[in-house]
Amino acid sequence: MESEGKPNNNNDIKSKFSNLFWHGGSAYDAWFSCASNQVAQVLLTLPYSFSQLGMLSGVSFQLFYGLLGSWTAYLISILYIEYRTRKEREKVDFRNHVIQWFEVLDGLLGKHWRNVGLAFNCTFLLFGSVIQLIACASNIYYINDNLDKRTWTYIFGACCATTVFIPSFHNYRIWSFLGLLMTTYTAWYLTVASLLHGQVEGVKHSGPTKMVLYFTGATNILYTFGGHAVTVEIMHAMWKPQKFKAIYLWATLYVLTLTLPSAASVYWAFGDLLLDHSNAFSLLPKSPFRDMAVILMLIHQFITFGFACTPLYFVWEKAIGMHECKSMCKRAAARLPVVIPIWFLAIVFPFFGPINSSVGSLLVSFTVYIIPALAYMFTFKSAAARENAVEQPPKFVGRWAGSFTINIFVVVWVLIVGFGFGGWASMTNFIHQIDTFGLFTKCYQCPPPPGSPPPFLPHVGAPRPSPANITHHHHL
Repeated sequence: MESEGKPNNNNDIKSKFSNLFWHGGSAYDAWFSCASNQVAQVLLTLPYSFSQLGMLSGVSFQLFYGLLGSWTAYLISILYIEYRTRKEREKVDFRNHVIQWFEVLDGLLGKHWRNVGLAFNCTFLLFGSVIQLIACASNIYYINDNLDKRTWTYIFGACCATTVFIPSFHNYRIWSFLGLLMTTYTAWYLTVASLLHGQVEGVKHSGPTKMVLYFTGATNILYTFGGHAVTVEIMHAMWKPQKFKAIYLWATLYVLTLTLPSAASVYWAFGDLLLDHSNAFSLLPKSPFRDMAVILMLIHQFITFGFACTPLYFVWEKAIGMHECKSMCKRAAARLPVVIPIWFLAIVFPFFGPINSSVGSLLVSFTVYIIPALAYMFTFKSAAARENAVEQPPKFVGRWAGSFTINIFVVVWVLIVGFGFGGWASMTNFIHQIDTFGLFTKCYQCPPPPGSPPPFLPHVGAPRPSPANITHHHHL
């Protein structure tokens, strides 16, 4: 496990350059990948969530779900090491094979677990990629509004399709490093720009006001800290996967230094205005600093699209028998069909913000919270399995009894609050967006053209006026 994938120590310049920028596998690479992948476009929707939750609940949920996400990422890492160690004792060679989460479930718990894990993981990553595309169109519109958001989605779909040429997570070294720098700049731009802007006249901070909005906001934060659907692939790209255990926690702690100040500052400055502006860029005045933040977020969304899509590429390659093919060009051509449904769904559901909460409640809740916690308990339910485990639970959580107690809490909490209340609230909000804007809407939440009456934008739960009095802006 320790030697697999380590680059050779060739001294020529090309090899050194390649190792520096392309072949990553250290603990630092894994940290950059986790932190970079965890917070991308969601940074722009967290102020929207704060307007739904209120300041106190917004901060509390971020800290709580950050901790919960770190725990389940730790569980996934333990199950990966357990699976890989068992297989390597059977002399299985993984040099040309990337281990994925569904294979871990298959090896430890059987095909039914594999099928459930595969279905949830693939659907989540599919919609995760869709969200990145929607975010690209939503952001570029604030620099260039000559084209509508749907046209921008077509353009960025074509750009993001180039990720088929990136072989694996080994090759994201420079991209994840740059991605984190870009997110850091954007987060602090949001913080400083909001504080310098000051509070808008008559600002109100009335959240939380409605249960639907409250749980929609909470589920977006669940989604924010549920970015570890690619944990297994990131671990597999490490030279020493055993070192991964605490990396996700350290990544989360850094991410909190970006998400808490930015969301709190934007909410402080704009208050309830955010309820109708799910993208924080839309409320900040146009400036070179904002344009720079938009451009950096666009590049980072391209990188995050690759992070979400690469595991889907692997699944597809394995399904059609191309995964161990040595030719990268053949593999890239085989991967292209994966991008087409993502492109299509981004055009059908361009609801930047509400779609995050829907994905969070219906997919993230199971993919990265409930299934890992249950899988851990079922893998180690027998005394023999616990005794022979490669990694024993840490003493500070209370060994096996403590870890099982935490897992039961995670399953019950996420099932009731995340999937139950969160699913109800986010789908109510999502259907409300479809009613208000329609599917395939050209320009979601765009300002109306000069001279046209403002669109009717009721909050969720408000009584609907008669159709004759509603001005939809499908034509935008």
